[in-house]
Amino acid sequence: MKVIEITNVDFSLRHFLLPLMRGLRERGHEVVGACADGDELIPVRAEGFRVVAVPMARTLSPLAQWRAFRALIVFFRAEKPDLVHAHMPISGFLARLAARIVGVPRIAYTSHGFLFNQPGSWLRRAGSFAMEWIGGRVTDVFMTVSTEEASDARRLWIKRAAVPVGNGRDPARFRPDGAARGRIRAALGVPDDRVVIVIVARLVRHKGHLDLAAAMRAVPGADLWVVGERLPTDRGEDIGALLVEAGLGGRLRLLGSREDVADVLAASDIFTLPSHFEGLPMSVIEAMLTGLPVVGTRVRGIREQVVEGVTGLLVPPGDPELLGAALGRLVEDGALRRAMGEAGRVRAAELYDEAKVVARVLDLLAA
Repeated sequence: MKVIEITNVDFSLRHFLLPLMRGLRERGHEVVGACADGDELIPVRAEGFRVVAVPMARTLSPLAQWRAFRALIVFFRAEKPDLVHAHMPISGFLARLAARIVGVPRIAYTSHGFLFNQPGSWLRRAGSFAMEWIGGRVTDVFMTVSTEEASDARRLWIKRAAVPVGNGRDPARFRPDGAARGRIRAALGVPDDRVVIVIVARLVRHKGHLDLAAAMRAVPGADLWVVGERLPTDRGEDIGALLVEAGLGGRLRLLGSREDVADVLAASDIFTLPSHFEGLPMSVIEAMLTGLPVVGTRVRGIREQVVEGVTGLLVPPGDPELLGAALGRLVEDGALRRAMGEAGRVRAAELYDEAKVVARVLDLLAA
C-alpha cells in the first residue's frame, strides 16, 4: 500500500509523524511524507524517507490556502496513493478534500486539537467547526489524539466513529538517567541539589511562558529552564525577549531548541506546561516517562494526562498565583516530587508508549 502522510510544517512532520512513518515502512508499506519544506526534514530524509515539499501555510489567507489546495490535487494525481493520512486542522481539511476530488481510495485524519475548542472569536470557532464537520463527511478513518475530543467529534456529529488513539514517546529514550543529569548540570553550572523547573514548548503566548515567569517570582528556591524556540511560521511577540525582561536573573536559562531534550528532562526536577489550550502534548508524555511530576493547566489534553494529586498538580490557565503555589509546593517537598514522578512514569508507560500508539494507528489505517 502506498501511503501519504501529510501535515502543515516540517516541525510537525518530524516530531509527530516520523514514528508512524517508520511503523508504516516496517510493515512493508511505501510511505511518502508531505509538508512545507524546512530544515527539520533533513534528519527525516537522512533516514531514507521521501518527503515532498507542498506549499502548506499556517495562515487564514484564502489565496495561500487556494495555492496549497491546488498543489495537493496535482500532487495526489501524480502519486496515486492508496491512502492519504492527513494531520492538523487546516492542512488536514485541504488534504482530505483534495484526496476526495482526486479519488484516493481511502482517507484518514488525525485531529491534534480542534480549533473550535480554542479561545477565539465566534466567527473563527464557527468556521473551524464547519471545516471539521465537512471534513468528517469525506473521512474514512477519523482519529483524535485526545479522548475528550473524540467524544466531542461523536457528540457534535463531526464523525460518529471517531476513535481516540493518543500520543506516544519511546520509554527507552525518555527515562530517568543519572549520568545525563550529572552531565547537563555540570555543563550548565547547576549544583545537583538545586531544584530545576523545566518547560519544553514553542515560544508562543498560548504555551503560558509569561504566566510561568510571573509565577516564578513566588518560587525563589528554584531555577527555570526554557527549552524551545519560535517556528518561522509562528506569529506574535518575541516571548524570549519578554522572559528575559521578567526579572528572574540568573535563575532563568533559555536553552533554545535542543536535540538532547531527553537528557535535559532527566537533569530536571519538575516539569510544567501552563498552556491556555492543548491537544495532547508530547512534552507532558516525555516528562512523565522521565519520572518528573507535572504542573499543568486544567485544559483539554493536559487534564487527561495528569492525575491531580497523583502524578502532578493542575491549575486554571492564566493564573500565575495558583501556578506559583503549585510549583512552590513541589519545590519544597522532595518526597512528593519523587512519588508523583514515579506514579507518572508508570502511567505514561501504560498509556503513552510510542510502540503501542503507533501499532494502534497502523491497525486502524489497515482495517
